[in-house]
Amino acid sequence: MAEEEPLLPAEDPPEPPSTHWRNGAAFWVLGLCNNLPYVVMLSAARDILEPPRGAQVPAPHGNGSRYDCNPVSTGAVLLADILPTLLIKLVAPFVVHLLPYNLRVVVAAFCAWGSFALVASAAGMAVSLGGVVLASAASGLGEVTFLALASVYPRVGVSCWSSGTGAAGLGGALAYGGLLQAGLPLPHALLPALGLPLLTLLSYFFLLTPPPRPTEPPPPAVGLTLGEKWRVTKGVLRHAGPLAIVYFAEYFINQGLLELLYFPASILTHGEQYRWYQLLYQAGVFASRSSLRCLRLRRIWLLALLQVLNALVLLVAVAVPFLPGLGVAFAMVGGEGLLGGAAYANAFVNVAEEAAPEGREFAMTVASLGDTVGIALAGGAALGVHRLFCRPA
Repeated sequence: MAEEEPLLPAEDPPEPPSTHWRNGAAFWVLGLCNNLPYVVMLSAARDILEPPRGAQVPAPHGNGSRYDCNPVSTGAVLLADILPTLLIKLVAPFVVHLLPYNLRVVVAAFCAWGSFALVASAAGMAVSLGGVVLASAASGLGEVTFLALASVYPRVGVSCWSSGTGAAGLGGALAYGGLLQAGLPLPHALLPALGLPLLTLLSYFFLLTPPPRPTEPPPPAVGLTLGEKWRVTKGVLRHAGPLAIVYFAEYFINQGLLELLYFPASILTHGEQYRWYQLLYQAGVFASRSSLRCLRLRRIWLLALLQVLNALVLLVAVAVPFLPGLGVAFAMVGGEGLLGGAAYANAFVNVAEEAAPEGREFAMTVASLGDTVGIALAGGAALGVHRLFCRPA
């Protein structure tokens, strides 16, 4: 039997225990703060698109549909929350190295603060969607920056980053839902999040230790020729391709189907059901993104097949209601989160493990396109499904 390869390449020197835990904590907090704006905007998607009535869900909008549809699909929020990220990630592999890490982190933190400020201002749907766009820019720039940076830290960077992003999903959904249940309307429910950018800056500048090998002046990826970059990209596609499929199916479910998977007989309102879907999904993501020390997977395509199957079953359940109750839907959504989180964490660790040191930062930046492309395509599909099922009877 072949020997297991190390989690990251052997040439990375080990860290002292105190430094190991300090860097792990820093990357966990950075992952948490980076993904919270993105997660909160998706958790608030239905509320952002509704008329401002606090957490109360109005009666059906008169379209005659049994799905209690909003006039606009939550896929619109998803697109606003992902297209700026996609643009940043398309450009990043070729130009982001021109910006120092410190500047990138400050810009991402400023965008995150602006996103919460705009949505909390409650100045209308257009302004709120502008806030969602800023949240997307913050998360996208933060992800390409911190993933590339994490790849130069031995062992701890990528796994703790993944766990922190999973915690952002669970924490964001819990905090947002809890504040709404406490009676705070959407604008006020986002005010506590205005402190997150400061936490990002403190973690980066004061908690994280200097990297074991220099990243500035420009990182090693800058020296790669176009041919070398293409070879790195082809290697990354083995993991990024299945990851894109996982995330397409995942976000097609989240933003295309879950708002339509409505159980009128439940004691929960439509808005409450949607927020519970998001919470259970994020709980599954957090559990699987934090499981790298217990479970390693190299065949990401198996997760892609299972996620596509999950999406097809839920699509049929929306078209022809056959699920026996809300509990079954909750269980399927939790499983969806487990699959998506496992795909994300294992794909990035696999890329970090397989890439040569001189191309690792570039490889991680390219790999981050996988989930983003899948999410963007899912946003477009969600708009189409909304139009299909929400036509007047």
